[in-house]
Amino acid sequence: MGETEIIIEPGRQDIVFRRTFDAPREVVFRALTDPALIPSWWGPRMYETIVDVMEPRAGGRWRFLNRGADGQEFGFHGVYHEIEAPARVIQTTEFEGMPGHVGLETATLEEVGGKTLMTAVALFGSVEDRDMNVANGMEAGSRETYDRLDEVIQGLLMPA
Repeated sequence: MGETEIIIEPGRQDIVFRRTFDAPREVVFRALTDPALIPSWWGPRMYETIVDVMEPRAGGRWRFLNRGADGQEFGFHGVYHEIEAPARVIQTTEFEGMPGHVGLETATLEEVGGKTLMTAVALFGSVEDRDMNVANGMEAGSRETYDRLDEVIQGLLMPA
């Protein structure tokens, strides 16, 4: 399994995530955009993920819920700005528990020697918003999410 590189530079509004998946980018793109696969990898394992809405097209909306064992739910939503198969997904993200703090995420998939390098840039409205997300555990949650995504991708490569 690959490692996720997370770049958090002081004074910047963004976080850069890089991960190489041992799969063609069409498979990685499918895992990112197939509503049936999202619950298997999106968010930490301690939560059930529910896809409320997912319209993976330019102008389409998405809304996912993380539900804890105690039944408490945390909603996230956004709008897809660009879906370019199998190269790029650009979308906004907003945690419903903190309305008004909208981020812009760009995931780019690049074929490198039969593998896929995914570079995802999360751009926040301010350095303070970015730092607040980091302080609230975004780094650990992102690593776990990317590990889960890798597991789903590997499962898609297995013969049926």
